[in-house]
Amino acid sequence: MQFELQPKLEGELIRLRPLERTDFDDLYLAANDPLIWEVHPEPTRHQRDVFQQYFDSGIESGGAFVVIDKRSERIIGGSRYFNYHPGEKSEIEIGYTFLERAYWGGAYNRELKRLMIEHAIKFVERVVFIAGINNFRSRRALEKIGARFEGELERPNTAGVMEKNALYEITREMWEDGVAKLLRSQRAV
Repeated sequence: MQFELQPKLEGELIRLRPLERTDFDDLYLAANDPLIWEVHPEPTRHQRDVFQQYFDSGIESGGAFVVIDKRSERIIGGSRYFNYHPGEKSEIEIGYTFLERAYWGGAYNRELKRLMIEHAIKFVERVVFIAGINNFRSRRALEKIGARFEGELERPNTAGVMEKNALYEITREMWEDGVAKLLRSQRAV
């Protein structure tokens, strides 16, 4: 079975579908809030030209999604699969995730991550997440879904400057030993 990088995924609150070129305006509307990006390594991503680069890289990645609120049918954020390593390394990264602030606080992010991890863990042994070392919002959110901190690593930012990041993981063993149950039990009330 081949890993499909852009499946359609659906939960109780949200639907994920592949990012399309025609989604730019709606996705930018969701991202056009400086407070979303204030602790992000790229804090100017709310600016149209900076967001255009994020959007274009998502299209080129072949693994990007829009997140749709099932009640309003609006695009409320995005995420993507990338850095897929089949075979011996057997891992994929989930990242570039953001949600409108109205959807912060748990249930939507948990469902988003659950849907993506549930799909990925069928094909890989490990799902990894990278967050800016000072992006405590994202780091707390990863810890709340059961991801394990594995250490720090350096990666180049969009300007090519090396920056410290925090590496988190969820392995298939962790998923089967309780992380899946944790995420399924934390559904919205």
